[in-house]
Amino acid sequence: MAEYTITELNQKIDSILSSDRELRNIFVRGEIIQVNPYRLRNGGDMYFITLTDKTSKLGAMIFPNVVSRLGYIPEPGMSVIIMGDITVHVPNGAYRINITDMNPVGAGASSMALKQLKEKLRKAGVFDNERPLPRLPKRIGVVTSKNGRAVNDIIKNLEDRYPLGEVFISHTKVQGEGAPEEIAAAIYRAADAGCDVIIVGRGGGGTEDLSAFNDEKVAYAVYNCPVPVISAVGHQDDYTICDLAADRRESTPTGAAMNAAPSSDMIREWIDSYLRRAETAVNRSLNTAGDRFSLIYAKLSSQSPEERLRRAGERIESLENRNRQAIERSLERLDSRLSGCIRSLDALSPLKVMTRGYSLAYKGEELIRSAEALREGDTVSLRFSEGSAEAEIKKVNR
Repeated sequence: MAEYTITELNQKIDSILSSDRELRNIFVRGEIIQVNPYRLRNGGDMYFITLTDKTSKLGAMIFPNVVSRLGYIPEPGMSVIIMGDITVHVPNGAYRINITDMNPVGAGASSMALKQLKEKLRKAGVFDNERPLPRLPKRIGVVTSKNGRAVNDIIKNLEDRYPLGEVFISHTKVQGEGAPEEIAAAIYRAADAGCDVIIVGRGGGGTEDLSAFNDEKVAYAVYNCPVPVISAVGHQDDYTICDLAADRRESTPTGAAMNAAPSSDMIREWIDSYLRRAETAVNRSLNTAGDRFSLIYAKLSSQSPEERLRRAGERIESLENRNRQAIERSLERLDSRLSGCIRSLDALSPLKVMTRGYSLAYKGEELIRSAEALREGDTVSLRFSEGSAEAEIKKVNR
């Protein structure tokens, strides 16, 4: 009986399974419950997958070249039908299936790829564009097929609504092989031509017809475009990646044209509104200027030579009145003091005493105050309150 090491046994079982044609390119249905990525040294990711049918589990692996061909990454919860070869993983003795193809059950592979691409672009911020559209664009870019109905609808609506603007047609294929690359190039071409806003559109179509607008290249062309982009490639309920990446989304080319430029009526309304606002602003400015002028005029008037002379005259007149009143009061006080002095002098006047019968005797000009100043035979003058007389001294009593 042969004896094997564990490695030899696992290798033999792997050889047996690999050589069994019934275990090559087999189809297995199951639900993915686990996905583990593994980065290879030469680049790319391979994935280890666990599938189940609610009763049993099966390990699987898928290489980067197969993932690239599928266009999407397997996710837990997906129900799939896989095709591959049964092999044994020698190090742990577990058998697994190497996947060579995979198809989701229910939602198709293209739907899954589109879902994953949308999530990838959302995380990258590609769907965050919300730039305002120019109110009066000088040049409007139109990225579409020059042979389709969409271009005629857009041109006619723009000419009717907004004859002021120039329409720049950037022709591109809108479906089929190579269409995503052409659409992206047409967007960049319109931006380089100096367009202020760009319409990316086509005349509707089925899901397959719109697939070119669900491409990553188109999404990044819209996202990186230096001017706002209006997308009009789908229907009312059918959003493409181009719609999500654009600054504005319209369901029809006609709607896009109406959004890209204002109508003549709208422009007239704007002009009327601007005129009303300008009139209000001018009136407000005039009122403010009038108030300032009145204030300045009042200040200037108060400082004019005439006004200053008038105020100086009033001050002089006031000072004169005050001086006159002060002089009158001073004179009144002096007159009162003089009257008092007169009364005092009058009360002390010798003449006043003389009216009571007294008189003054002078020897020459000298008032005689004592009999010692007299000699017998002297002549003296006598002064009375009224009149005077001379007398000779007969006798002196000392």
